[in-house]
Amino acid sequence: MTRHVPIQSAGFSSSKNITHVLLVAILIVMTQRLAPAQALPEQLKTVPPSSTIATDSPADNSSTLIQTPPLDDGATSPCKLQVGDNEPSVYPPLSAHCKFNIFLKSTYSPYTFVSAGFQATLDQAQGQWPHYGGGMQGWGKRFGATLADTESRRFIQTFVLSTILHQDPRYFPSHKSNLFSRSWYASTRVVITRDDDGSSVLNTSEFMGALFTSALQNSYYPRHDRTLADTMSRFGGALISDAISNVVREFTPDMKRLFRKHAPKRVLRIEEKLPIPAEDKL
Repeated sequence: MTRHVPIQSAGFSSSKNITHVLLVAILIVMTQRLAPAQALPEQLKTVPPSSTIATDSPADNSSTLIQTPPLDDGATSPCKLQVGDNEPSVYPPLSAHCKFNIFLKSTYSPYTFVSAGFQATLDQAQGQWPHYGGGMQGWGKRFGATLADTESRRFIQTFVLSTILHQDPRYFPSHKSNLFSRSWYASTRVVITRDDDGSSVLNTSEFMGALFTSALQNSYYPRHDRTLADTMSRFGGALISDAISNVVREFTPDMKRLFRKHAPKRVLRIEEKLPIPAEDKL
């Protein structure tokens, strides 16, 4: 019995060291990748968004107009997690700055704190994390842990890994008509995503982000919830949660159209006055 405690503390110290090493490695790679990623937008700033290049044809003296699309423009490359139904014909890659803005907007979004509070309440009602205790103190610990899970996952997956691996963190609608096909497409986006060139690739940022965040949670979860089985359970739960979120994103435009079609005008007027972004309104 006297030997068991030192072994546990040594194992915990080892897991903390591994976590620190991974964090330092990510920061080193980020500093190397962000420099060229931010250099491109600076170079494009010298070209006007609607610049026109005229080339004279030797045959008929006519001019060919070449339009240069702006990088990260709201009409073609919006800095938000979901692309609208009218997908742009030209696929410009997101800059590292735009990916960071996507993470930043979700960080202070009211929905982030509301969903964390709801999840903390649900976990306390179901007896999740019993070592946190009950009452407001236990609820506060659950709320803090849930919020840390969400914010660290978004930072690592949406910004860091998507920038390093040159993958697009946005959700693109399927444009399919069949209910099953749309649901299948949305749920499989945790496996397949787009890279910065618009090609379909394995969603390594999703898998690595979920796995790394699940391991990082061992630094602040109760000691009894830091086993390998618990870590892999959280990893699987994160993938399932993201698949469900993608299905919701796929059908959100339909639910919005249905709401605006049948909602009373008084409710619509109240919604217009709410201090929330236009894309989040029903």
